[in-house]
Amino acid sequence: MKREWKVGELAKLAGLTVRTLRYYDQIGLFSPSGHTESGHRIYTESDIARLQQILSLKELGLPLDQVKSVISGHHFSLFDIVSLQMERLKESIKVQQKLLKELEHVTSLIKKDEPLTVQEFTNIMGFMRMTNRNFFAERQARWESHLDRLGDFLSENPDEAT
Repeated sequence: MKREWKVGELAKLAGLTVRTLRYYDQIGLFSPSGHTESGHRIYTESDIARLQQILSLKELGLPLDQVKSVISGHHFSLFDIVSLQMERLKESIKVQQKLLKELEHVTSLIKKDEPLTVQEFTNIMGFMRMTNRNFFAERQARWESHLDRLGDFLSENPDEAT
């Protein structure tokens, strides 16, 4: 496997833009391990692991300044961050499954030419809201609390942070 990537290669690999990677470098969130003689950024495998942590924390809903704080604090291992991401994904899947079940119910009623009730429409709208921005806004406070608790635990047990 390749051991070094230029910024364009990493951007393509990660599904980001070069501009995003340059911005992350500019704000001190994610800098390359080195540069070529001509000044091009060079990223290593450890950089990719760090980028995965950053993107996972972003997906959890943390703003970049908080992501930077978490990453620079070294309070979380890659395992901790991936575990948090998996938990959030499982919650999202549960909501999606509820929406699917409700839509299947409505579809069966439509096939039978049965009238739909206001409750059925409001159920669908409620699950749709949860799957969109309201779901993430609602969960962000919970994740921040979870991250705080995990940070407290790791501060009290420094051997667990590695």
